[in-house]
Formats: sequence, structure tokens, C-alpha cells
Amino acid sequence: MSHQRSSGDLLADRRYAYAEACLSEDDPAGAVEMAEQALERAPGYAPAWFLLGRAREIVFGQSRDAADRQAALAAFERALDLDPEDALGSRLHLAALGGGDALAAITPAYIRALFDGYAPRFERHLVDELGYCGPALMVAALDALPRPDPSCAPQHFPNGLDLGCGTGLMGRALASRVGRLAGCDLSPAMLALAGRTGLYERLVEADLVTFLAAEPAASADLIVAADVFIYLGDLTSALSGIARVLRPGGLAAFTVQSPQPEESGVVLGADGRYAHADTYLREAVEQARLVIAEMRPAAIRRQRKSNVPGRILILHKHLIEAGAMDATGQP
Repeated sequence: MSHQRSSGDLLADRRYAYAEACLSEDDPAGAVEMAEQALERAPGYAPAWFLLGRAREIVFGQSRDAADRQAALAAFERALDLDPEDALGSRLHLAALGGGDALAAITPAYIRALFDGYAPRFERHLVDELGYCGPALMVAALDALPRPDPSCAPQHFPNGLDLGCGTGLMGRALASRVGRLAGCDLSPAMLALAGRTGLYERLVEADLVTFLAAEPAASADLIVAADVFIYLGDLTSALSGIARVLRPGGLAAFTVQSPQPEESGVVLGADGRYAHADTYLREAVEQARLVIAEMRPAAIRRQRKSNVPGRILILHKHLIEAGAMDATGQP
């Protein structure tokens, strides 16, 4: 495996541990030296190449020397050669250095490895430390949609899908609003925790596009994706899948991160997450033949003690779509 815990060489592993320690102590030059010594003994050890890339990337940030940038790129490219599924996340660093496709920088293998390791402390860190409140804000936005009789109870959805369900935070927020709920996630460890909630009728280990492709057409009344699209650059396939699976009249709700005002399209930020501009979102939603029922600003979480700007979107699927029969039986 490319992200194995050991290189198979005890001395190389010790050099690698020293390199990690140097990096954590803000000594990138020392990390470079130790990582190179580890690689002399274990040249096929992908994590050491990745660590060397991280150290050289920091050195480049300090020096702005083109040779240091090239050395970092070379290390990450070698790590990717040894770890083609990219569980380590080399593509993210290559993109940050201008050496890769930003829209393809976050891979399923990277997400799976990231959240498998994150699962035991996920909720504590996300909610207590980052102030994450996406599910509650999404439910509030759904409840705020106009209803024929505002005095009636909030809308109930017989069939719901939770894309990137994680440990089940969104499922808990929807517990009284959904009849049957199914979820998908790339991380087995996260799915195991979601299963303990007892809220999901089905849980599937899959990326959301693959999951949607396997669902029956026009079968879901509500589809949600809380803090998931920040790991997906191009939303075209996801929105197309949502449009196919939603029943006419159904709703989809999701959160996105907002770029800086001067930025457009899809931006891969320094935080390793995608931000989607409003113009891009409107065009992608229209292409999927959905309608924006609500787009509201929302600070979904905090980072470095500051609110991260974002949006909550609620999409609506028309009761009568192009190509469908109208009430008179005409197309």
C-alpha cells in the first residue's frame, strides 16, 4: 500500500519519524535532510516522498526560489507515482504549487483516508472546536420556505438521501422530518458511526455520484449534502444525479463555501477545500434543469477563530419537466 505505516526498514522509519518531528517544530530544512536519509534506505516509501515534498514546499514558501519549488514538485510527483490513487493527497499540493489540475486535486482515496483517520474525533472537533452548524442551518432554511399554510407543521419528506453523511449529524437534524433515510460516504469508519445512530435505513460506501447513479429515478423527496461539496470541484455530475433522482416537486439542500469577492468559478483554497462562486452555482443548477428556491449566506463553521463565508442552497425540481406529459396528455 502507498500509505503504509512502515517502510520495512527500521532505520528508514526512524529517519522518517525524525523528519516528521522536524516539520512539527518548524524546521523544514531539517525535515528535508531526514526525509532524504530515509529515502536513501527506502526509495519506494511514498509517505517519505510526500513528507519531503511538504518540507520543500515550506522551504519554497520562505525562499520563493524557483529551484525550491521544482524540488517540491518533483517530490510530490514521485509520491504520486508510488501512490496513484493519491490517498496521501499529493495532487492537492501539486495544484497549490501550480503543477496540477485544481479541479482534480481532491481524490476519493484521499477523502477516504482523511476521514477514516478523522472519524473518532470528527464530531467533537467539528462541532465544539469549529462551531459547525450546517445541518441546523439547512433545516432552518427548509422550514423557512413558503408554505400554503404557515401554521402547518414543517414539511415531511417520505424518502430522503444524505450525501456524504459522515457520522450522521445531518441525519439527526432531519430525524423528525424524513420517513426513510439512506446515506452514502466514502469512509467506512464514518459509516460505522452513522450506523450507530439508528437513523438510516441504508448506508452505502460510495462517492455521491456513484451512489446517485444507482438510485431509482424520481425516487427521493429530499436530497441533502452538508459540507460535502467543498471537496468536489465540478458539481455538474452531482447536480445532474440529484436532478435525476429527485421526484418532481422534490427538494435538494446543500452547503458550499464562498470564494473571495474578486474570485470567480471554482477556486481551490489554501485550506484544501473548494469554493464555488454564485455565478457558477446558478449556471450549474440551470444546466441540471433545477431551480434555486433559496440561496442564503451562512457561516457554516469557523476556522482560525473567523467565520468561513458560505451559502446554503435549496433547489427545487419542477412538477412538470420538459419532455413530460402535461395535464392534457400533451408533451
